[in-house]
Amino acid sequence: MKQKLWITLLTYLSHCINKELYRAIDYLREQVRVLVEQQERQNQRVLLTNGQRIRLAAKAKKLSKKMLKDCTVLFTPETILGWFRKFIAEKYDGSKNRAKVGRPKITEEIVNLVIKFKIENPRWGYQKITDQIVYLGFEISKSSVKNILLKNGLNPEPDLIVKSTWQEFLSSHWDVLAACDFFTVELFVGHKLIRCMVFFVMELSTRKVHIAGITPQFHGYQVEQIARNLTDDTDGFLKDKRYLIHDRDPLYTKKFQAILESSDVKSVKLPPKTQT
Repeated sequence: MKQKLWITLLTYLSHCINKELYRAIDYLREQVRVLVEQQERQNQRVLLTNGQRIRLAAKAKKLSKKMLKDCTVLFTPETILGWFRKFIAEKYDGSKNRAKVGRPKITEEIVNLVIKFKIENPRWGYQKITDQIVYLGFEISKSSVKNILLKNGLNPEPDLIVKSTWQEFLSSHWDVLAACDFFTVELFVGHKLIRCMVFFVMELSTRKVHIAGITPQFHGYQVEQIARNLTDDTDGFLKDKRYLIHDRDPLYTKKFQAILESSDVKSVKLPPKTQT
């Protein structure tokens, strides 16, 4: 029984030793192949390609440190194992696919826009300016807008002491402004000349004019119906507007103003004695 056990143990040890020797032989053969390839290229220095380094490193990794030291001829064991670690690191290196970190750089266009908004609208704070810039399609945070204003010597908080002038209001809301009024025309109806009133609305930014109604005499309910037509979600002339400027004519009733405000269009009355 003991004899069989010793035979089994010796067989196993012989197998392990032979296995290590086979690996060493395989490694030496690979070195010889590399040398032959280098001689064919007639190079004085041993310059290996990445493919050759990978082949050597893969064979060398299977040997023990002692066997590797005894078998290595061309390079040091540290060099061979260093290649192996490098190739493994490159395999799992995802830095090339990694997205850039940090906030995107703020362009000069955005900086100039922030400064322009603050100078033209001193009552705006950095929150309002941020909302306007984002509305225009740019990406910027509130803190960035605040830092830009401070860097350029501007107060990031709204200046509530300064009153907004009529000119500032017009320039800052030009694209969302419309105005309306009445004028009269003489029309032949049958064989008679009749004076009729025309109600029109104009888009200030484009000077586009829309005739909203014409009649010999307007009444409050008619003007209110016109307000509903103008603010219609489908094809209303004021569907993209926020303000409608008009004079203090009694035809612009409270119901007329309420209909506008229900569609987010604010009624803006002209100051007294400004009609021309």
